[in-house]
Amino acid sequence: MRLAVLKERRAGESRVAATPETVKKLIALGLSVAVEAGAGLASGFPDAEYEAAGAELANTAAAALKGAGIVFAVRAPEAKLPKGTLLIGTLGADAEAVAAYAAAGIEACSMELLPRITRAQSMDVLSSQANLAGYRAVIEAAESFDRGFPMLMTAAGTIPAANAFVMGAGVAGLQAIATARRLGGRVSATDVRPAAKEEIKSLGASFVGYEDEESKAAQTSGGYAKQLSAEFYAKQAEVVAAHIAKQDIVICTALVQGRKAPILVTAEMVASMKPGSVIVDLASDAGGNCAATVPGEVVVTANGVKVLGFNNWPGRIPAAASALYARNLLTFLTTFWDKEAKTPKLPPEDDIVIGVTLTRGGAVVHKNFAA
Repeated sequence: MRLAVLKERRAGESRVAATPETVKKLIALGLSVAVEAGAGLASGFPDAEYEAAGAELANTAAAALKGAGIVFAVRAPEAKLPKGTLLIGTLGADAEAVAAYAAAGIEACSMELLPRITRAQSMDVLSSQANLAGYRAVIEAAESFDRGFPMLMTAAGTIPAANAFVMGAGVAGLQAIATARRLGGRVSATDVRPAAKEEIKSLGASFVGYEDEESKAAQTSGGYAKQLSAEFYAKQAEVVAAHIAKQDIVICTALVQGRKAPILVTAEMVASMKPGSVIVDLASDAGGNCAATVPGEVVVTANGVKVLGFNNWPGRIPAAASALYARNLLTFLTTFWDKEAKTPKLPPEDDIVIGVTLTRGGAVVHKNFAA
């Protein structure tokens, strides 16, 4: 069976769905692998490394897809896929796109829909990419901040440590906390989920937030934050507003599954911050957590606060992001690989398969999109 890896064509996408390391392992499964020329260049993987790993280099997407039964992708491919193709990637599909996959006879698996269960952890693309995004957020903040992160004691005097506030203590937020601490910042964080307080404190940061009975049930069984009442958010905002006014760096990481990102940093909060402060919005792809965020851009507010709203944060550290993403996809395929038949077999009753499969046999099968 042939597996194709295409060059990503979405603007700003620098990752690749397979690396020379994972190509070797895919070939060891019994697959032949075709990689479109230039697919890995933006991630630091030249064509020669794919050839050395045993891949066939294809000059065009169409050539790579010829005879392919499986396609690995980061984003939904623009190229027309052969009927019967197993497409695996973070497809970010809407109802129209899912219907198109079904009509084309494509078995589409969207990895961002992976269930939050123990056996799926090694193939969890959201966690692997969020971890790197959290790290990168702090590095970008440090570069944009016009002072040092740690306390600097010199003969000419002392420069105090930066006050860094992380909003949201999921995978990205926890990595941001850890990285900011390693850089010597004075770190605090907030999250509405009850388990987050201890996780924040375990990394050496202080917890900031409003707590009541409602907040004790603020987490879904999958580990995501639940939507809470307007009253709770108003009280939480009061606590956060007073804290943000004293911060040098604010890193926003809060996402609610399947919804537009909530606004956590209002225009009034931004206006209360000191000139030279930096806000990093990791939720910019989903609209942003900060009222001043312009997705895809860096803006400086009237009071001198710099707001970083880059899209595709994992893509800002492409070599590492591609390496982890490629391993996630390899693990998914290996988990459902029939060694004797040398082909994938995705049992429709499996929890992981149910979670990620959008279409099968010409029909829409995912509960979020099925009529």
